Amino acid sequence: MKSTKEIIDHHLKAFGERDLEGVLSDYGPNAVFFTQNGPLHGADAIRPLFRAMIVEFAKPGAEFDIKKQFVDGDYAYILWTAETADNVYELGTDTFVVRDGKIMAQSFTGKITPRN
Repeated sequence: MKSTKEIIDHHLKAFGERDLEGVLSDYGPNAVFFTQNGPLHGADAIRPLFRAMIVEFAKPGAEFDIKKQFVDGDYAYILWTAETADNVYELGTDTFVVRDGKIMAQSFTGKITPRN
């Protein structure tokens, strides 16, 4: 079974490669993803969020920089910044709970400024 670090590393690699199915393969069947608009339950509900992010980050000039990454047992945390043609992510954080080799819970928060 993959470790929490291996799952998070795969997750970030798949996102960096714009691999939607690879990103979604990291989630357990009953995963919950907490957003500022409420929780998303399961890969089918999470799919549109990552589809939109992959489209946004695939545009020329996009940059994504991991500032910190911590893993402690079943838990992981990343702190990041990014810029795309659409937005400046002054701060982004994700917290993960990984069990049995799958992401079971994730939360995201960020300070995002749209480019006009």
